Amino acid sequence: MDQKKLDALLHQAVSDLGAAFQPAMVVLGDRLGLYRGLAAGKAQTSAELARRTGTAERYVREWLAHQAAGGYVTYDPPSRRFHLTEEQAAALTDETSPAFLPGGFQVALSALKAAGRMEENFRTGGGMGWHEHDAGVFEGTERFFRPSYAAHLLGEWLPALDGVVDKLTRGARVADVGCGHGASTILMARAFPASRFTGFDYHEPSVRRARRLADEAGVADRCHFEVARSKEFPGAGYDLVAFFDSLHDMGDPAGAARHVASALSGDGTWMIVEPFAHDELENNLNPIGRVYYGASTFVCTPASLSQEVGAALGAQAGEARLREVIVEGGFRTVRRAAETPFNMVLEARR
Repeated sequence: MDQKKLDALLHQAVSDLGAAFQPAMVVLGDRLGLYRGLAAGKAQTSAELARRTGTAERYVREWLAHQAAGGYVTYDPPSRRFHLTEEQAAALTDETSPAFLPGGFQVALSALKAAGRMEENFRTGGGMGWHEHDAGVFEGTERFFRPSYAAHLLGEWLPALDGVVDKLTRGARVADVGCGHGASTILMARAFPASRFTGFDYHEPSVRRARRLADEAGVADRCHFEVARSKEFPGAGYDLVAFFDSLHDMGDPAGAARHVASALSGDGTWMIVEPFAHDELENNLNPIGRVYYGASTFVCTPASLSQEVGAALGAQAGEARLREVIVEGGFRTVRRAAETPFNMVLEARR
């Protein structure tokens, strides 16, 4: 046995064990306004932060120590006070920042509530539908993806598609399939008032939430939401059909692709936004891949296995496997139009 290798593994395990509490700690800090309280004032003691946020000092003291140990909060020993740096504040308090973190931690904490069910699924090969998860998964997913969509969708992803922005500007029909709470749909509707958008999702509570958000955003006149599955959403002649981080969750992605092909106009475009992944496993063994494989184990793969066919692409399917599915659905042309460290954007045409 190599003692240095063993020591390195133990060091990693200690770090991971401390990090195992992080989702709960971040969600607490987010919900209780602790991060916002730190960002709103100068450096503070635990007592000062507790007074500012209406919380119990003894708990706040432990929470601050944990956050400082993990580098999420900054501690000044001479003054015994805590504060957020500009970078920490952007990541922990600003929901418009592409670096906003609490949504992702909310997904993790809520998804892990299914641990008992997942143990059973490992033994039986069964699935678990998206709708069966804790409601925090739905809210956290929207909060996790929305900043990235806001940062990239209008300025990079849509312009990377051939002729799509011109169509949207003139007036186009758009379907956003697997829309969840409608973050992507509403962003597009606000940017292109001449176009009409319909978001589809099989999860009725998410559709109801999307309708409320569209009304609050002032786009309900041109942005509608309906309950429908990916192989059954109504309508034809769409100029653009978009799937945002949803294709890999579907039980029959090739069937969904065939339905998209039948729903598009003659020169319509299918935009598929998926988690970024390389085709070979060894190239995904990195921190981003670790996050996505974890989410895929608890959410994405069981969601697909709970449906017909159960293709179980997983969140790290990779471009080559996605191309196979898209071509099987009847599309002749597929290209990678854009990418970020977290997403790849594929453009498909018949």
